[in-house]
Amino acid sequence: MKNFLFTAILLLCVAMGSNAQTNTLKFNKDGKFKIVQFTDLHIKWQDTRSDIAFTCIKNTLEAEKPDLVVLTGDIIYSAPADKNFRHVMEFISQYKIPFALAFGNHDREQGLSNAELLKIAREFPYCVASDVENLTGDGNYTLEVKGGNDDKNKMILYFIDSNRGSLLEEQGVGGYDYIHLDQVNWYVKTSRTYTKQNGGTPLPALAFFHIPLPEYNLAAQNENTTLYGIRREKACSPELNSGLFAAMKEQGDIMGVFVGHDHDNDYAVNWYNILLAYGRFTGGPTEYIHIPNGARVIELTEGKRIIDTYIRLTNGSIEQRTSFPADYVK
Repeated sequence: MKNFLFTAILLLCVAMGSNAQTNTLKFNKDGKFKIVQFTDLHIKWQDTRSDIAFTCIKNTLEAEKPDLVVLTGDIIYSAPADKNFRHVMEFISQYKIPFALAFGNHDREQGLSNAELLKIAREFPYCVASDVENLTGDGNYTLEVKGGNDDKNKMILYFIDSNRGSLLEEQGVGGYDYIHLDQVNWYVKTSRTYTKQNGGTPLPALAFFHIPLPEYNLAAQNENTTLYGIRREKACSPELNSGLFAAMKEQGDIMGVFVGHDHDNDYAVNWYNILLAYGRFTGGPTEYIHIPNGARVIELTEGKRIIDTYIRLTNGSIEQRTSFPADYVK
């Protein structure tokens, strides 16, 4: 009996250690780290129109074998929220790749709050999403990417809840909500902490959320910027600017911002040396879409402020392969 208990405990410890190692994000031995961004799946429960989204996830993950999967919101689009969301989480976790998420404006509309959805996501062993308490929204957190040959932080990934609709409609402000001041302050404080730990030099960083910043429109409309990709609609950003982009510039760490929300946009544009990029709409025709679905691939190099990125379509073809900042200098 003692031998059985010892063996069981040993196996449990090995399994726990394996999961911890699996979910530790690290550059590989060649100094590379790959992220696949899926956005706006808009999955409807038992609706065959959603099948192409799952096909896209399958084809992309099998071809790219990334180090991290990121979902940037509007994951589910119908009740029952519990079954629908669990189905998506189960499908992604079967690939045994760490995955993170940021919520969109529609996820909480299907019968469960974002906090309840996040709790479900965290039940799955490869989920690395979390939440900082006492901040506006759900799913504000950071992920650290360690060095390929050491355990030092080499890159920071920020995930921010871009919230839902404007809370100031009675004051005449419509449209979408903005990222709130407490969230901006949390980012600034966290960024400064990492910079201090790094001897005063900002660590390279990326930010992921759902609704684009107002700067997306400014950048896309400016004739002096370099833009790659599809822009078929104006960015549906908040009407008010809460200053997150300015804070990013002041901290000097963020290299790129990656969002979703606007289904007919997948472009990337340089705005004051920060790459503002969309993912490619991943879902099927459960919502409006006028371009083939796919995913954005983001490749990072340890110790360098470079973003190599491209769009992979469900059929396997590659579009818009660029390297930031080299290809974005006008």
